[in-house]
Amino acid sequence: MTQKVFITGASSGIGEALAVYYAAQGATLGLVARRRDFLDGLNQRLGGRHACYALDVADAPALHDAATDFIFRFGAPDIIIANAGVSAGTLTECEEDLDIFRRVMDTNVFGMAATFAPFIPAMRVAGGERRLVGIASVAGIRGLPGAEAYSASKAAAITYLESLRLEMRPYGIKVVTIAPGYIETPMTAVNPYKMPFLLPVDQAAERFAAAIARGTTYTVIPWPMGVVAKLLRALPNWLYDRLFTSAPRKPRGLLK
Repeated sequence: MTQKVFITGASSGIGEALAVYYAAQGATLGLVARRRDFLDGLNQRLGGRHACYALDVADAPALHDAATDFIFRFGAPDIIIANAGVSAGTLTECEEDLDIFRRVMDTNVFGMAATFAPFIPAMRVAGGERRLVGIASVAGIRGLPGAEAYSASKAAAITYLESLRLEMRPYGIKVVTIAPGYIETPMTAVNPYKMPFLLPVDQAAERFAAAIARGTTYTVIPWPMGVVAKLLRALPNWLYDRLFTSAPRKPRGLLK
């Protein structure tokens, strides 16, 4: 049977690469992003047969309407990938960054829950092997300097997805948490520092899809970043602080 896959943040980066990957497997897609022109262009490249929804994932009513339309046209999705996210350098001491802080949290955390919420009842009724996939980040494993909002949002996403996994277990719906390291996307292109284990986005999409198919509960991609993340998590605070207080930072006020 044809898979049905709903992807947010589909107009570029990881979301676009995942859309290309699943379309090549013959899946029917629901594509979500804020930029209608990018979505329409992607849909045409993929054969023009997919559903496009130009909306902001922080807009829960708009996501509800999109979910209702997708389910009506195609049925409950097999896979939902909450990929939409924004990143920006922020400093709590700068009050002008508070609006950016809220935007990051609204998109990266609330937007994930708002993406899943309208689909879960239909997925429970449909049964079978279904997946809720959240794209987090290794930045959520330990706080990074100059990235209070982004690190906090990704840490919250990881914990949220763990809670959701427990809630969905009785219904046979698997929750997959993917914490990417550095992936070649527009979001990382603005980073003014060396990025270890940088992975081309098409290769990342293939690895993400493999983890989703397995129903992996939590994974870091690429795997060497997972090793680094575990080592950093194990460091005592005094040593972590000494090593990372002066670490390079993402430019402030730049939402990507």
